[in-house]
Amino acid sequence: MPFEIVPAGTRIDFLGKRRICVVISVGLIALGAIFAAVNGVRLGIDFAGGTEVQLLFDEGVVVDEEALRNLTDEKGFTSVQVVRFGDAGVNEFLIKFLSVEEGSEAAAEVVRLETEAAEEGASAIGLESNSRVVVLEKFITEEIGSHTEQRVEYVGPRVGAELREDGAKALGLSALAILIYVAFRFSSRFAPGAVVAVVHDLAITAGILVILGEEFDLRILAAMLAILGYSLNDTIIIYDRIRENMELHTTADLEATLNLSVNQTLSRTFLTSLTTLLALASLYLLGGEVIQPFAKTMLIGVLVGTYSSIFIASPLLLFLEQRYGDGGQPKPKGPGVNKAVV
Repeated sequence: MPFEIVPAGTRIDFLGKRRICVVISVGLIALGAIFAAVNGVRLGIDFAGGTEVQLLFDEGVVVDEEALRNLTDEKGFTSVQVVRFGDAGVNEFLIKFLSVEEGSEAAAEVVRLETEAAEEGASAIGLESNSRVVVLEKFITEEIGSHTEQRVEYVGPRVGAELREDGAKALGLSALAILIYVAFRFSSRFAPGAVVAVVHDLAITAGILVILGEEFDLRILAAMLAILGYSLNDTIIIYDRIRENMELHTTADLEATLNLSVNQTLSRTFLTSLTTLLALASLYLLGGEVIQPFAKTMLIGVLVGTYSSIFIASPLLLFLEQRYGDGGQPKPKGPGVNKAVV
């Protein structure tokens, strides 16, 4: 007998709570939109452009993330992120920054270096970004200690804009693929509910990240695409059971059939979500700062996806059937209508 955390025969009226759930969902999406409009969306270097420098400090140099962050902020570097690589005993750090603040000490040093380079006939291509790195490393050497430059990467504003567009296209094409897949796998009446549920999950997850002040970068985009697939999988399981029950119980009221289907898959939904959340929690707690934004986004997305699979996807199907289908009313009983389709 399969292990179930929800007792067989559980009958919870999920569809009866659909109106309050719609209010909650619309409220969360609206709140995220308001925060985005008022405070703006924080874009990481991947999308906004900027510079990324990886430094390995010499043995004996005492340094931590806070010291580097305070120094870069004090000197005038903007949107700074500092991440340690490896264990606490390894003095290797990744420093990301967007630009330098006008009138700051860093800006003055950049201007001085660019002027000297121009007088010597250096090419202007890449001069500004390179000067910022030189100035950053100069300050770090003077006030923290000697180090070795491991890697430098620069993302220009144009590249960042292209990445934003490509990310939006990836999400849009994924939603279109879901629409086509569900329409062929089930029927066209199931497809809109699945797509709206997925868009709902992404919108609420993004809104929560905006409220929390998280930066949107490629890690967040990767998490969003993973949430899209996870949410769809959860919805498909419930939709598959709904289709089976609609074939088995052709004389039943559609709302009763949907409630029955959600209750029958409840144990599977909880077990899958719980194991996924445990894995993501471990990743968030032990994965370090590099992986934490991805894990945090996934944690939020899995919770929202589980909620939408139960409280949003099925009510959407009921709404579409009532509005555009047969009204969700029982079909007249006829010969052979109760035969299961194998």
